[in-house]
Amino acid sequence: MSATRTDAPAKRAAVVRASGGNPRRKERIGFTGWLMAPSVGLLGLLSIVPLVALIAMSFSRVRLLGGVRFEWVGLDNWARALGDPELWKSWGLTIGYFLGTLGVEMALGLAIALLISRVTRGRGPLMVLVLLPMFVAPSIVGLLGRYLVDPTFGLYAWFLRGFGFGGDVLGNPTTAFLAVTLMDVWEWTPLIVLIALAGLTSVNPSVLEAAALDGAGSWATLRHVILPSISGILLVALLIRSMDAVRYFDIITVTTNGGPADATKIVPLRLFETGFRFFDLGYAAVIGLMMLAVTIAVARLFVRLLNGKAAQS
Repeated sequence: MSATRTDAPAKRAAVVRASGGNPRRKERIGFTGWLMAPSVGLLGLLSIVPLVALIAMSFSRVRLLGGVRFEWVGLDNWARALGDPELWKSWGLTIGYFLGTLGVEMALGLAIALLISRVTRGRGPLMVLVLLPMFVAPSIVGLLGRYLVDPTFGLYAWFLRGFGFGGDVLGNPTTAFLAVTLMDVWEWTPLIVLIALAGLTSVNPSVLEAAALDGAGSWATLRHVILPSISGILLVALLIRSMDAVRYFDIITVTTNGGPADATKIVPLRLFETGFRFFDLGYAAVIGLMMLAVTIAVARLFVRLLNGKAAQS
């Protein structure tokens, strides 16, 4: 037995020498890895090359007449961005839009998911109705919302006139911002409902029964049993919606195009306007890199929270 144990490392070393390399490295790459290498390399180039070009643009003045030319300007574009009050106003609107949409969508989505989880009959047709807005293109949602709040023939405008509001919803800075926020909430709350329902199915029924036997009410059960059990999957839903909310563009473009008086001109719209309306591509590159940095920071925050939840469990 001892001789067998002693010969085992020597045999493994002989196999390694015969194979001509590290078996772990070959196992890590493998035949499937080599098959995927061209496509992975192409995807890497499609990501890295534009990023490098974007960084170079942020330090340059881009000339388009007579061919694309980069004229080095150093930190001028960055200094201009950091000192631009209009850009910081757009960042403030973006943060308000981000917090407003995510807060309402998470609260409303969880509430609807809890109600649907109690339904025993007709859950299928109910789920179809709830999830329907999620499958509509954002531009269509914007057009639909624009017609519904039209002061001449809009159904919502007629309804609001019954409560004494007779103005143009999209013509007032406050109501326009609120309107585009609610349009986003209407479209993407079903996604939170779907993810929350998936999390609710993982809650242990015996724990709920024990809480009911102990006299815990609905609020106490939700706070101390359900939410801790599905907090991880809610963080995933929050991460998914956060990535979209930072880059939000479609509905606002169709409805207000950033107006009135730049009241809904969040950063993605200002980036589009700077790059493709005024063709100030160097400054637009700076705005794009700022958006990328914010997106990465938000993603890392939620990933850390998820890792913390995984460590606790």
